[in-house]
Amino acid sequence: MSENNTSNISSTKEASTSSLSSRRSGSNGSASRRRPRKKKKNQIPAGIIVTLIVILIAVLLSKVSATASLYWILGVSFGAVLQRGRFCFTASMRDPYLTGSTTLTRAVLIAFALTTIGFTAIKYGYFVKGLPIPGMGYVVPISLATIAGGFIFGIGMVIAGGCASGTLMRIGEGFQMQIISLTFFAIGSLWGAHDFGWWKYNVISKGKAIFLPDVFGWAGALVIQLGLIFAIYYFAQRYQEKQTH
Repeated sequence: MSENNTSNISSTKEASTSSLSSRRSGSNGSASRRRPRKKKKNQIPAGIIVTLIVILIAVLLSKVSATASLYWILGVSFGAVLQRGRFCFTASMRDPYLTGSTTLTRAVLIAFALTTIGFTAIKYGYFVKGLPIPGMGYVVPISLATIAGGFIFGIGMVIAGGCASGTLMRIGEGFQMQIISLTFFAIGSLWGAHDFGWWKYNVISKGKAIFLPDVFGWAGALVIQLGLIFAIYYFAQRYQEKQTH
């Protein structure tokens, strides 16, 4: 009885060993049949050529208008930064829900903090000198229409797969679907501009314009806004840590 059991166990082990060997040989054979990875093309020559073309266009534009040349250089530089940094406002709002990452969200918050400090310094400088504060035309009334418009625009950005800057950047990368997004983005903008007068008179103007320095003072407005940005930054960081652990 025990001899039979021993022989059965031995045959089972031999069968398992042979099965494992056949699997390993099969996997090795399939691995050997895999196509070798294509060698990546050296893009340095193409980058040098593009850089020279950009410089040449900038020089040609400078002969016509120094401002146009400056705009060209800034536009190309801004596009390169967007492309290499994968910076997108849509992704900063979308990634926390899809992937749990808040890296872009925190990058946008840092940008908000820096612009808050910079624009506050500029506006306060004009205010101290008794000059008209620049940018006051952008202090517009806020109401429920602001929230509704932001919500609808956010849905559009997620469906389109990018904001305006992200769409332009992806078109430069060759994404054909973004051309459709840009087309309807332009159509919607023209339609909105056509009807903006009606919306401004009947809806937007019904709200109240709020300039934080008028309410809290310059120092108070700066502290409150930076404090709010820091609170959101801290929450975003904790959220990512919770999602990834």
